[in-house]
Amino acid sequence: MKKMLTLIFAVVFSVVAFGQNKPAVDLTKSIQAGKEIYIMNCQSCHMENGEGMEGIYPPLAKADYLMADKTRSINIILNGASGPMTVNGVLYESEMPGYPLSDQEVSDLVNFIRNSFGNKGGATTPQEVAAARKK
Repeated sequence: MKKMLTLIFAVVFSVVAFGQNKPAVDLTKSIQAGKEIYIMNCQSCHMENGEGMEGIYPPLAKADYLMADKTRSINIILNGASGPMTVNGVLYESEMPGYPLSDQEVSDLVNFIRNSFGNKGGATTPQEVAAARKK
């Protein structure tokens, strides 16, 4: 009986410990999902390669404004943007609507944009999006 309890404890502990080591986001899968969302919602303005249209739609490729603040990037997708913003030294004043996407979809989109087009931004979780949405 004691051996059986020890074995059960070891199995339960292993399962719990394994679950804690699991990454919060599978970044590769999230980027792939985000690419599809980008194509449907963003590509018409920001272009296939994220270069935008100078003076009209800001670039996402190697964009200092985008990469400087992940929460700001999340908020722009959620709430849109208007007013002046300077991206890579160029002033943009066009408006962008917010998008009615789920926390997972926004997370995937941010992961795609911040890890494509020459950007290296790490992972964004749906929990970070939910926290930004509440503010």
